[in-house]
Amino acid sequence: MSTINYDLKKIRALLFDVDGVLSANVIPMSPEGEPMRTVNIKDGYSLHLAAKMGVKLGIITGGRTEAVRKRFLALGLNAEDIYLGSAVKIHDYRDFRDRHGLKDEEILYVGDDIPDLQVMHACGLPCCPRDAAPEVKAAARYISYADGGYGVGRDVVEQVLKVHGLWLAGEEAFGW
Repeated sequence: MSTINYDLKKIRALLFDVDGVLSANVIPMSPEGEPMRTVNIKDGYSLHLAAKMGVKLGIITGGRTEAVRKRFLALGLNAEDIYLGSAVKIHDYRDFRDRHGLKDEEILYVGDDIPDLQVMHACGLPCCPRDAAPEVKAAARYISYADGGYGVGRDVVEQVLKVHGLWLAGEEAFGW
């Protein structure tokens, strides 16, 4: 059963911001000045399972660190659906939507801060972590029980997969 007040059967694609959504709000810096993000293992498992089940997944982030690309490629996302250095996220959102032949109402997006607002207003199901900016919370149809980097991805992916009958639905669910 879903806690999201939306017809999740409509959802065909999930898009995520990274910093403050799939990684924590506080990012340590390497001695070279590179941001070093955290990852949540349960978020990773659910994204990997969704990718194996054929769900369209994408990343739209202002970050440019190559480690982010490597992380999501390793989880099964397609390279062309990972947008790094996204200055105006709505442009990359539209590219993703149009390339996959999707309608706005078929897309779930999870963001946490001001750069995410245009996408949140465009997509069918705008979601955010519990610790998102107040403006983002106001735009969200669903606010996760989890803070950014601490299970938001797992929360929304699991609910979507369950509604589509893809959660723990076969051998694929039990391995990497």
